[in-house]
Amino acid sequence: MADLKRDIEVVFERDPAARSVLEVLLCYPGFHAVLFHRVAHALYRRKLYVLARLLSHVSRFLTGIEIHPGAKIGKGFFIDHGSGVVIGETAEIGDNVTLYQGVTLGGTGKEKGKRHPTIGNNVVISAGAKVLGAITIGDNCKVGAGSVVLKSVPPNCTVVGVPGRVVVRDGQRVGEDPLRHDQLPDPVAEMLGHLQERIGELEGRLCRLERAFTEGARAQGYGSL
Repeated sequence: MADLKRDIEVVFERDPAARSVLEVLLCYPGFHAVLFHRVAHALYRRKLYVLARLLSHVSRFLTGIEIHPGAKIGKGFFIDHGSGVVIGETAEIGDNVTLYQGVTLGGTGKEKGKRHPTIGNNVVISAGAKVLGAITIGDNCKVGAGSVVLKSVPPNCTVVGVPGRVVVRDGQRVGEDPLRHDQLPDPVAEMLGHLQERIGELEGRLCRLERAFTEGARAQGYGSL
């Protein structure tokens, strides 16, 4: 009952659209998927694998969210909207983690054993992000929308891009609200900006060289070129 209460509380904490407990109970597929998973995982731990998989299959049909019953999920887990979320068998998720729609916590091949990510506490993974392989995402990290993360990330980082790159580290946050995943730096735009500045500098140097060459030619009586 305490876990159920906490699962309801996190919806109000992280979704400003939630207005009542009844609305959460009836209209939040992410909440429903977590409830289904709690039961399916208990069955999985008792080695009732077929029954656990069947329940997770029903959950996917009803919610559009696929969570393997073998995945380990901590307290305060929240899936916002949730359509297309996939969580693999050996994935491990810490406390107070938030996933948005289209997130995949997947593997990279057909290897046995640990092959899915381990997600730390207080992590936000934004819409469409893919975290693949037996890697670790440290506590208090933020993964930007559409990112593809293939390597482990230390705590207190922001990761964006394909492949994912750390752009903020050691507790330096982007904005005040950790759920504002729209306020992320764009390393590609920054690089293009640097290239544009460099091109401007080179064009200026070329113009100065052409001017000096023309003036030198005129001084020697060659006329204009």
